Amino acid sequence: MAKIKTIGILTSGGDAPGMNAAIRAVTRAGIYNGFDIKAIYRGYDGLITNDIRPFTTENVSGIIGQGGTILKTARSKEFATEEGRKKAHDNLAAAGIDALVVIGGNGSLTGAMKFAQEFDICCIGLPGTIDNDLYGTDNTIGYDTTMNTIVECVDRIRDTAQSHERIFFVEVMGRDAGFLAQNSAIASGAEAAIIPEDSTDVDQLARFMERGIRKSKRSCIVIVSESPKCGAMYYADRVRKEFPDYDVRVSILGHLQRGGRPSARDRILASRTGVGAIEAIMQGQRNIMVGVRNNEVAYVPLSEAIRSDKPFDRKLIKVLDELSI
Repeated sequence: MAKIKTIGILTSGGDAPGMNAAIRAVTRAGIYNGFDIKAIYRGYDGLITNDIRPFTTENVSGIIGQGGTILKTARSKEFATEEGRKKAHDNLAAAGIDALVVIGGNGSLTGAMKFAQEFDICCIGLPGTIDNDLYGTDNTIGYDTTMNTIVECVDRIRDTAQSHERIFFVEVMGRDAGFLAQNSAIASGAEAAIIPEDSTDVDQLARFMERGIRKSKRSCIVIVSESPKCGAMYYADRVRKEFPDYDVRVSILGHLQRGGRPSARDRILASRTGVGAIEAIMQGQRNIMVGVRNNEVAYVPLSEAIRSDKPFDRKLIKVLDELSI
């Protein structure tokens, strides 16, 4: 196996607070350990268009507290094709890049896995997604900041809900994973959370209305995971039809959740996993994601990291049920 000399970094998919801290960590840890670092702008699209530039420690000075990503990001349709990945590999080889660090979520790491399989290149993933849906790490980069943002917004919405005695349905991100909705509901004192993991035959709205609305509690907050079919608007419309006595409002937080300065937890997670990525490369590991489990850096095969069954602690549902009476 040829010795790795040059490491490329890219951010892909949706941006997440803490991505810049991860870029900084990979760059500085790489340089510290004798590697050349090259930055790839605009995700996998940047590989295809050859938007690749050398990086020094000065390039990442002062970025640890910035939201978003200085490398920009994109969702690349062309990279999803064999022709696109071939073009990306040719540019990677021409730039002398021997290993690739990909900071992103499920789709980004799936792309890295395919790329590694087709061209036998070392790919290391860092879990950069606000959804916290990657298996093999307790938290993902951006999750903590986003949850804090949601809680701050809900605290403000509650003032209006109480003043007008309204039911507010607050829609948050996490289409396929309810970690954000469930935990932000607990943290903000919301009365209920409607999440994909609890989508059994039981009607979540009916169950909530039966137990959670009393004459002494006409204002309440319900956190809803986004869904094209059953989002906050869907549930608000149902309440208007089925329980016309209640005043209902909807607040969709949308991309407000993605931005902002990363929390200390996200900066630390990004820094630890970034250093861990360089250590993995030095150890000869390939095609893994670097996470943190039980406060220890953990290496997980990409094929495991992207599987869709990250355990959801159903005890959290019971906690919210008991505290929202």
